[in-house]
Amino acid sequence: MTSLLNRLLPLWIALLALSGPAVAAPATLDELLARPVAPPGVVFEIVDRDPGALEVALPWVKQAAQRLKARHPGLPMALVTHGQEMFALQTGQRAGNQAIHQIAESLSRDDGIPVHVCETYAGRRGLAAEDFPAYIDVAPTGPTQIRNYEALDYVRLVVPRSAMLKTR
Repeated sequence: MTSLLNRLLPLWIALLALSGPAVAAPATLDELLARPVAPPGVVFEIVDRDPGALEVALPWVKQAAQRLKARHPGLPMALVTHGQEMFALQTGQRAGNQAIHQIAESLSRDDGIPVHVCETYAGRRGLAAEDFPAYIDVAPTGPTQIRNYEALDYVRLVVPRSAMLKTR
């Protein structure tokens, strides 16, 4: 039995190494605000089944970003939205979602927070990058975009689901 374990242990260690880095648990806004030293960056993640989620999620992100910048001036931030809610950011949806588009554009232009949507998910609906306004970056995949930020040591902050935000 010991011989078998000795032979399997290197294989198990190699499999762990190949599985890639462990994904860090997302932080909360309160945890980030309590930190004495700013993280290298923060990436907000919105993924919700509610197509109208951005109506509450984007104002929450705007306010959270302001609080984080007040606590940690110069903190780089980004936003990735890759659930049903992201479709409200289409150029063709602007008329019915003016407030959402104004906040997304303001985050990008005024706050220097890139706003990313998922091209893969958009493609499943027959949409392309051209179907989103210039202030929206269409990333190849939302999860990969988040991992790219995490590789730069950004801390992931999952925006509470719209149902939770509406009850607050």
